Amino acid sequence: MVNYRSIEDLNKHIIAGLHKVPVGTDLVVGIPRSGLLAANLLALHLNLPLADLEGFMQGKILKSGERLKDNEKPFERYQRVVVMDDSVYTGAALKAAKAKLAGLYPDKEIFFAAVYVVPDATTSVDFYFNVCPWPRVFEWNMMHHNVLEKCCVDIDGVLCKDPTEEENDDGVRYEQFLAEAQALFLPTKKIGYLVTNRLEKYRAHTEAWLAKHNVKYNRLIMCDLPSKEARLKANNHGGFKASVYTQYDGFLFIESSHGQAQQIANLSGKAVYCMDTRRMVYPAPTVADLTAGRAKRLIKRVLQRLNLL
Repeated sequence: MVNYRSIEDLNKHIIAGLHKVPVGTDLVVGIPRSGLLAANLLALHLNLPLADLEGFMQGKILKSGERLKDNEKPFERYQRVVVMDDSVYTGAALKAAKAKLAGLYPDKEIFFAAVYVVPDATTSVDFYFNVCPWPRVFEWNMMHHNVLEKCCVDIDGVLCKDPTEEENDDGVRYEQFLAEAQALFLPTKKIGYLVTNRLEKYRAHTEAWLAKHNVKYNRLIMCDLPSKEARLKANNHGGFKASVYTQYDGFLFIESSHGQAQQIANLSGKAVYCMDTRRMVYPAPTVADLTAGRAKRLIKRVLQRLNLL
């Protein structure tokens, strides 16, 4: 099961753990780049000034606007500082930050923190907000993570916008769309398997667009049917994608449509990430699962009544 955390989760976990922040903290520092997201949320909730790591090393803080104008003070007067990252897995970024700051400000008390840590990394920070074991993915770095090379990824609605009804004519307008499609979420890491219901006859058009936008991938798997009409008649959009997902044992399938995401999850028995809703979609429980769950609850109630639990 993939452990997924959204930006909404990030915010909720920070709020739930505000009591862990050392009393008297007067500055929050973010470790670029995603650590700045977490640090900014923490600083906003505590109404504290914010700095990025390099700026902090140069004695600078970020402009806070009118709300904090009266609370700003000379840099040397900031005494209790929290240096924040979004997560710790190997701890490489955190170690690098500690090395950069070692001995730099002996007059300041510096605490190192992360929102998410794996179980083995809980002692690598002074405090954390939530334990999130591997395997895991985050909404804010999913398309820029090395794990993409083990993933199946849809094209339309993920890498580029979906075609309109007028553009999707299986002819000249569609070819123009394929050449000029507006990019959406372009990855910075190589994708393992691009899986699309685009027809095989449009492979050259698709490859040209991917090359134009510098999208790296291992395989491009397309629908091997002769026409849009044949594809609609087959009505197997989610089934085709699920079969590829299962065949290559992908770490995750990243899909645009919620309906197809649910179908892929049900057929593959594995989690699917929906870009439209920014939610993880899991296989729907089977009748057997529901029956087993009801049986467990019934047994528990009986044992409770008999004072055996």
